[in-house]
Amino acid sequence: MTPGDAAVPTTLSLQQALFEYALRLGDTSLILSHRLSEWCSHAPELEEEVALMNIALDLIGQARALLTYAGEVEDKGRDEDALAYHRDERDWRNLLLVEQPNGDFAQTMARQFLYDAFAVEFYGALRQSRDERLAAIAAKALKEVSYHLRHSSQWVLRLGDGTDESHRRMQHGIDELWQYTGELFRMDEVDRMLIAAGIAVDLEALRPAWNARVGDVLSEATLIRPADAWMQDGGKLKGLHSEHLGRLLAEMQFVQRAYPGLRW
Repeated sequence: MTPGDAAVPTTLSLQQALFEYALRLGDTSLILSHRLSEWCSHAPELEEEVALMNIALDLIGQARALLTYAGEVEDKGRDEDALAYHRDERDWRNLLLVEQPNGDFAQTMARQFLYDAFAVEFYGALRQSRDERLAAIAAKALKEVSYHLRHSSQWVLRLGDGTDESHRRMQHGIDELWQYTGELFRMDEVDRMLIAAGIAVDLEALRPAWNARVGDVLSEATLIRPADAWMQDGGKLKGLHSEHLGRLLAEMQFVQRAYPGLRW
């Protein structure tokens, strides 16, 4: 057993499971928001920079709502800031997909599209949660991620069915990131307990719709859908991350680490 295998206890209370669930969702939104914010002043055009920053703001709003709820459920005095700025890399539960570097613009849009296609299905289903707080967060998030998906889909189509160079770059982005898509649908005891309680979403049930949506867009963009093979795993369920997350956190958490408790 690796240290990461013990990150989630084998026997959970409903409170512990709900904390872990909200944490995973909040962490994923926050890390993806930070990645997109790295495009500030570097986007290919001003209009696109505004769009990316607005998407990043939507995601950080989702992260704040989810991490605030996680802190309340945990009931140990940790608020959204404590969870965002005072946890080490192994304590993070975000998807590996969202921590991957931006690369070029095509790779960023490939990453965003693969996540957005999942987020639309996920938040659409989470609206039916018996947990009123999660259902409310999901209802708001669905409106936002529906726009995000339109935006990223359009770029996949535009670049995939564009010039030879744009096609090559978008295909490369999809190929590089495909190995992280299997984790979107991974579940464990946390999910099973909350599904039984009518709180969580059965991720495996979302896979057909995700496959269909992604397949349709890639086909229209004249891109080849990569074959499903071995998939990267461990970020969401065990806190086992790529080398990229530590570097991202070093930047994101610097001020709070250097000046603990600093308030604006």
